[in-house]
Amino acid sequence: MILATKSGTPIIGQIAVVMGWIMNGIYKVLDMVGIQNLGLCIIIFSILIYLFMTPLQIKQQKFSKLSAIMQPEIQKIQKKYQGKKDQESMMKMQEETQAVYQKYGVSATGSCVQLAIQLPILYALYQVIQNIPAYVGSVKAIFDVVSTKILAVNGFTDIIQNFITDNKMSRVRLVLDNGVATSDSVIDFLYALSPTQWTKLSEMSQFSGFSDQITKTAAEIQKMQTFGVLNIADQPLHYITTGSLIVIIAALSIPVLSWATQMLTLKLMPQPATQNSGNDQANAMAGSMKTMNTVMPLMSAFFCFTFPVGLGIYWIASAVVRSIQQLLINRHLDKMNIDDLVNENMKKMEAKRAKEGLPPQKITNQAHQSARNINKVEKGMSGTSEESRAKKVEEAYEKATHAKEGSITAKANLVRAYDERNKKK
Repeated sequence: MILATKSGTPIIGQIAVVMGWIMNGIYKVLDMVGIQNLGLCIIIFSILIYLFMTPLQIKQQKFSKLSAIMQPEIQKIQKKYQGKKDQESMMKMQEETQAVYQKYGVSATGSCVQLAIQLPILYALYQVIQNIPAYVGSVKAIFDVVSTKILAVNGFTDIIQNFITDNKMSRVRLVLDNGVATSDSVIDFLYALSPTQWTKLSEMSQFSGFSDQITKTAAEIQKMQTFGVLNIADQPLHYITTGSLIVIIAALSIPVLSWATQMLTLKLMPQPATQNSGNDQANAMAGSMKTMNTVMPLMSAFFCFTFPVGLGIYWIASAVVRSIQQLLINRHLDKMNIDDLVNENMKKMEAKRAKEGLPPQKITNQAHQSARNINKVEKGMSGTSEESRAKKVEEAYEKATHAKEGSITAKANLVRAYDERNKKK
């Protein structure tokens, strides 16, 4: 369903407006070189937005890389306390789990911050693609003349509503203001018309006084919406039932490519450990995730048959960009030493604590002992043992205790020393 005007959802609506400016800029640049093609505009727009989100993707997947190493240790903790619901056992499980996160220099919330930033951007991106005239002024301007003339026709709301019903335009609804369709929703209606529906609209007796303007606008928007042999406002299913062989093949390629590109993206994503943890809840979650990864691409392919071609192009373009992005991120992370990643995390955590005036967070022997009890000393992915990594963290802590006089870290050390003396008392 096309939503009339701009999204009113907080944050998402504001982000969508900014994205609309970007897409409008892309359209104007293409127009300057003689290209008026919304399909190409959607592809370029998707590439730019996903490139912008690359740093967030890298941060999220650094956590995923460490999470793959931590998960067996966390699963052993869960197995150790499985079935124990008393408060003491729950506290010990939480303490030992926190020790694992502490050992690798990450927070339990992990990639939540990155996801919290990405999700509004992705929702806003979809809003812009779904309803281009609401956000791209250059496209909306094309419909202004016809929209103004329709609004001047007596009873235009009922006329358009009957047209929507007769032509089974299920993705369009009129937004009413005191029983009258708003001008923005009329433009949404016009943008959703297929070439055949534009012809029907121009032949309506109620609009006969400006049928030539309807035909002119239809030709202009059709030029913008034509992508290869398809119109981005039409549905692949329409072409499959009425088109020539070449058009049918092109229409079928939209849902097929949507499925294939999304499957490729999922295959390139880091996969969690598949070992049986003995934890029924964890195993159920892993099974649900696997099922979802299979079903979601199939659902997108199914929706592509009845959604406009433009949305299918967006899904394909975004999946291709994410696949290339994921391939490059994987190569970057494969070259990264796990010890370096842990040390980098520890430095960031200590810098944040120092900025807040807190003492350096020392990984205690008790934390290391808890981790060793859970997971026997084995070689990590980088070939370095847990004891070696723990030793490096201890050395970093020792260096922090000899910080330069007057520095933030030195002041934090004074606070820590004061707290330790009070504890001894």
